[in-house]
Amino acid sequence: MGFLTEHVAEVRRDLDARPLDEAMLLERARLQPTARNFVTALRSGAPAVIAEVKQASPSAGEIRATDPAAQARAYADAGAAAVSVLTEPKHFHGSLADLRAVRREVDVPVLRKDFVVHPSQLIESRAEGADAVLLIATSLSAAELAALLAVARDLGMEALVEAFGREDLDRAVASGAEVIGVNARDLETLDVDEHGALELLATIPEDRVAVFESGISTREQVRRATEAGASAVLVGTALMEADDPGEKLRELIGAGV
Repeated sequence: MGFLTEHVAEVRRDLDARPLDEAMLLERARLQPTARNFVTALRSGAPAVIAEVKQASPSAGEIRATDPAAQARAYADAGAAAVSVLTEPKHFHGSLADLRAVRREVDVPVLRKDFVVHPSQLIESRAEGADAVLLIATSLSAAELAALLAVARDLGMEALVEAFGREDLDRAVASGAEVIGVNARDLETLDVDEHGALELLATIPEDRVAVFESGISTREQVRRATEAGASAVLVGTALMEADDPGEKLRELIGAGV
């Protein structure tokens, strides 16, 4: 088994052993302000950038310990359309506290990135202030994906449905998801295939919001993604490693170019 299969199996076992309190979370979710519109934000730029807060990753290891709120503020000030927050603790050193801190700090939509496989995790996401959530198509059956999308919409959230291969993308499109991402990184092997991801991205229907994910560190890569049809790009490691994340983000957006 690869990284994704092993970790998702662990997440499912943990949820079976320690179910989340859906009733309590739903009460908290109902007290949250209306979610910010993730789709509108991603249609706002050419391209829009989802800037990511993550302390570590399975592929890069330790990246940089930082104040999530300050990092998110730098992103928003530099023109990020949305902020992605990794909340998975074991491999990404994230937490729900990071999500809460970022939500308090910025006015742009906040995406919770984690390994979501159960409706209770969506309720938890909204209770903690997330405006959108990541759903990884390859880790979900078609029925699970449809059910999770329905719950997300009931909660007022959008979902970024992520694909790596053709089968994943076909499932994402068939689900009716409005925002579809293509990850250049295979989450099983952690290898990156930018060329293959761009080819796949170009086949996303024009009525969907296409997002290119992983491996972006240069303006030229952003240009290639845009030419392949991306409305937005998701960038994490390059921004987290930058001494001045705002300056790096402006470089990727092409501000002043």
